[in-house]
Amino acid sequence: MTEKLRIAWLTTGRGPGSYGALEYVLKAIDRGLPVEIAAVFVNRAPGEAEATDRLMDMVRAHDIPLETLSSVAFRKARGGKLSKPGEPLPAWRTEFDREVVSLLKKHQFDLGVMFGYMLIATEPLYTAYTFLNDHPALPEGPVGTYQEVIADLIRERVTESGCLMNVVTGDLDRGPVVTYCRYSILDQGNRVLWKFEYPEHELTASSREKLPLFQDIRSKGVTRERPFLVATLRALASGSIAIPPDEPVDLTGHVEEAVIEDAREAFAR
Repeated sequence: MTEKLRIAWLTTGRGPGSYGALEYVLKAIDRGLPVEIAAVFVNRAPGEAEATDRLMDMVRAHDIPLETLSSVAFRKARGGKLSKPGEPLPAWRTEFDREVVSLLKKHQFDLGVMFGYMLIATEPLYTAYTFLNDHPALPEGPVGTYQEVIADLIRERVTESGCLMNVVTGDLDRGPVVTYCRYSILDQGNRVLWKFEYPEHELTASSREKLPLFQDIRSKGVTRERPFLVATLRALASGSIAIPPDEPVDLTGHVEEAVIEDAREAFAR
C-alpha cells in the first residue's frame, strides 16, 4: 500500500481559483489520492476577507488543522512598509516568515505546497521546509502573477503556455522545476481574438482582465492547473519523482486525460 504524502497547504485564499484548487484536491483525496493535508496556513485572519473566510470554512468542515496569521495586521503592528516590485523585501517580511515557521512546526508533514499564496517566501521559511509553488507558465515562460504572465503572453504573441511546480528558493518563480505541463492557448474558438493588436494600456492591471482573450487564456489555465496539481502530488506520493528531479517531469499527457474526464463528469451532471 502506498504511504500517504503529508502536505502543508499555504494560501492567501483571495479568490475562486485558490478555493477551487483546494476543493479539487480534497475531492481527489476522497477518490483515493494518497495524500493527507496535515495543515492549512492562511496569511489572513478570520473576518479579513469574505473569499478567504469561505476557504477557511471548507478547511474546518474537513477537520483539517487551520493556522492563520494576518500578514496585513503583522505589518501594521510593526509599522512596516509595503513591498515594492524590484526592491528588497522589508524586514518585517522575514520576521513574519519566522512566525509562520513556528506555526507550521506544530504539524508533521513531508512537503509544503504554496497555491494562491500571495507572499514571496523569505529565507527562514524556504530553508525550514521544502515547498513547491504553482506557477502558471512553462519553465521558460514569464514570471509573476497569473495576470502578469497572461499579459506577457498576449504582448509577445506567444500561443503556448503551461503550468509548473517549482521548488521555492530565493529566486522568485525560478527555483528548480519539478513538474510541468503545456497546452496551446490558440484554437479555433479564440483565433479571431489573436488577430487584434493590444496596446500597452489595455494590458495594464486596471484593464487587462476585461479582455476576452485574457479571460479565454485564464480559463484554459484554470482547467489544467487543478488536475496538474493532483498529477504532481500523485507522482510525488508514489515516489516516482524526486525533489528536485534530474530534469523536470512532463505531465502533459496525464493532465489532458484528466481534463477530458473532468469534462465528461461535468456533462453528466
